[in-house]
Amino acid sequence: MKDTLRTRLESLRHRLEELNRLLAAEDATRDLDQFRKLSREHSEVSGVAGAYARYCQAEHDAAAARELTDDPAMKSYAEEELKAARAEMERLEAELQRQLLPKDPNDERNIFLEIRAGTGGDESALFAGDLLRMYTRFAERRGWQVEIISESAAELGGYKEVIVRILGQGAYSALRFESGGHRVQRVPQTEAQGRIHTSACTVAVLPEADAIDDVVLNPAELRIDTFRASGAGGQHVNKTESAIRVTHLPSGLVVECQDSRSQHRNRDKALAVLAARLKDRREREQAAKTASTRKGLIGSGDRSERIRTYNFPQGRVTDHRINLTLYKIERIMDGELDDVIGALAAERQNELLEQLAAETA
Repeated sequence: MKDTLRTRLESLRHRLEELNRLLAAEDATRDLDQFRKLSREHSEVSGVAGAYARYCQAEHDAAAARELTDDPAMKSYAEEELKAARAEMERLEAELQRQLLPKDPNDERNIFLEIRAGTGGDESALFAGDLLRMYTRFAERRGWQVEIISESAAELGGYKEVIVRILGQGAYSALRFESGGHRVQRVPQTEAQGRIHTSACTVAVLPEADAIDDVVLNPAELRIDTFRASGAGGQHVNKTESAIRVTHLPSGLVVECQDSRSQHRNRDKALAVLAARLKDRREREQAAKTASTRKGLIGSGDRSERIRTYNFPQGRVTDHRINLTLYKIERIMDGELDDVIGALAAERQNELLEQLAAETA
């Protein structure tokens, strides 16, 4: 094990001892927010420290076995023990490297998922509806909650634009790589001659911002308008000015919400979406400063960039970023995204491991 890696692990071991003392203190629960924060850190650090303790034990076993190889009567047994200890050390070192990979602070956050129809007219709007169903079914499989924030329905079905909030532990971690251009190839319902058309939608996945800690919205920079909701929703929604439009004047970002009967609830939801968009913009601007050194897994980060193609005639889904093709389009469109998401996460992990190896070389 390289000295730089061992130094980091020793530091974490000492931090775990410190956390144990802090959590065992008589006044530990006096500040509940601090107690929760320390508990979360303890959960993260204890896993790494536990693996490091097992590595140290395997290292000790290997040293003891080496000493026994000088004894002719114990040599065969010692060599077997040494081989097993070295294999365990190798396995644990790889595990520790994975556990030490930098974590995205947004991984456990809820998300706002935005789907917008692109090229393809009515067929693009229908595809937007299909994508929403795909993500909704995926969320249901995970036991997550889905709330519609705003929607602009198309005449023939589907959506011109739809924004939903997905609440669930690890929602951002699972769906973070879905941002980008999604292309569909199929015979549209409106096509009389059976010709295959290509249409597209864009998807944006935004981690929900903590309004207090992440983004501070200055009331002087906001214009808030009320208007009468349109579309489905019942007589009350349509007859009262409960819909909200929030404009962030410095950036020009506009968010509308008309899902609830309550003007106050719509206002709160619209402000939450605005905060998430501002947080996302700020983080992408920061990432752009270092983008020249390496290209991220999602390419340039341009939301219009094609990342995936859904080819219905051939029954395949292809993710162009990692050259992954799966021939089970119906199951994927029904929310079985684990193979796609797992492959993307594995590719990202390999990329981070290469970076870690270069840093510790």
